[in-house]
Amino acid sequence: MAESAGSVMLARSAMNRAATEGQRPAGRPVRGARRISAALAGLAASTRYELLTFDDPVASAGCAIPEPFLELAGACMRAAAERAGEVRRIVPRHALSVLEGGPRIPGRARLAESIPFKMIVVDRTVAAVPLDLELLYNGLLLIRDPVVVQALARAHQACWATAEELTYARVPPPPPCDLPPQLRPVLDALLSGVTDETAAARLGMSARTYSRRVGELMAALGSKGVAVRRP
Repeated sequence: MAESAGSVMLARSAMNRAATEGQRPAGRPVRGARRISAALAGLAASTRYELLTFDDPVASAGCAIPEPFLELAGACMRAAAERAGEVRRIVPRHALSVLEGGPRIPGRARLAESIPFKMIVVDRTVAAVPLDLELLYNGLLLIRDPVVVQALARAHQACWATAEELTYARVPPPPPCDLPPQLRPVLDALLSGVTDETAAARLGMSARTYSRRVGELMAALGSKGVAVRRP
């Protein structure tokens, strides 16, 4: 536990140091539901071999986050996990009932008494942390500084070593889709990581029509507001 706490402090110290050392900031802040959605889709599409997360699937309970945004965030997580050869997800113990009753995400998961903050690390080259450390919908920090990314990966490794392995008894079906049917293929295309031109050709659309559908998708994801703050 001391090693885990020390690693978390190291990660936070690295983020603060990288942000104040001048020429290279720790990361790029992303705000607004549409931009956050695009950033999550980009992370999913860029995943190649490893996905590390601190995740609390009940953190958004009681917050007025649009269902389409929650669906996209879950779809991004599943798409990234399917691409990665190694998936390690750490969740707090209070989320166990949600995990057992929700859709299965590929890879391994472990239970910890708590998590220090929500986090996504892709291929140890880029990380995403909520600006408030709680909800991605409130904004996230995209981090590419190698010192900070490695510190976050080390914090995850230390927590993983003391967490309890989670085994799934069953694989429930995915939740019903709240997106309009014509936008589902557009979401799938974004998650696949192909260019707009390729996506439009695959879907049999003109570039203008595809661009309009992407706009409709992003509008749906942020249709009920762009900021949710925890009390």
